[in-house]
Amino acid sequence: MNIIITGASKGIGKAVATAFAATGAKLFLCARNMQDLNQTVAGIQEKYPDVVIHAKQVDLADRDAAKGFAAWCLSFGVPDILVNNAGLYQPGHIYDEHEGSLEIMMGINLYGAYYLTRALLPAMMDQSNTTERGRHIFNICSIASLNAYPNGGGYSISKFAMLGFSKNLREELKPHRIRVTAVSPGAVLTNSWGDFDNSKQRIMEANDVARMILAASQLSPQAVVEDIVMRPILGDL
Repeated sequence: MNIIITGASKGIGKAVATAFAATGAKLFLCARNMQDLNQTVAGIQEKYPDVVIHAKQVDLADRDAAKGFAAWCLSFGVPDILVNNAGLYQPGHIYDEHEGSLEIMMGINLYGAYYLTRALLPAMMDQSNTTERGRHIFNICSIASLNAYPNGGGYSISKFAMLGFSKNLREELKPHRIRVTAVSPGAVLTNSWGDFDNSKQRIMEANDVARMILAASQLSPQAVVEDIVMRPILGDL
């Protein structure tokens, strides 16, 4: 099984890669920082020595780079699962966030997923019935995709757009029997939280999200989890 995971060097992407490595899947990982990505690959291979991992440095906000990554992945075979996880959070209000923040976050949080998915879909649609479980796309959205997010500004706008992308994609791919799942987590302990003290287990772990994605991917091909919404048990911060 071929799994493509973007933004795989840290956080949710790293957790998802580790979860699928445990199943013996072949991983195709990308991130903007190759040093961090190499460390992630080394850690996964230390835990699962037999797993096959291909890793590449890619800035998915660059259309040509996204297309090149898609072609590189397809040279090894058609992906069974695509996890569009690459993302960036920059805090701020619409009225005072840095000039260009919206454009940067739209590029990483939406356009990258759009470019990559478009480049992969012809092959995925052409061979949609050649796998036991069918093919599946997971788009990592956010609670900020569902409600206005305090100090969210352009980030929330980009994540609302990502959810809209997921919903449209879901409808378009029904006839091709390709499943699309929008994943909208609340606060997850990733690098975005810096040195946040989670000793009281106030926010979720990246592994929580990874387990849900893995479970949704293992349904029968005639079933789909359209939306995964996850929050800390005590609610949003």
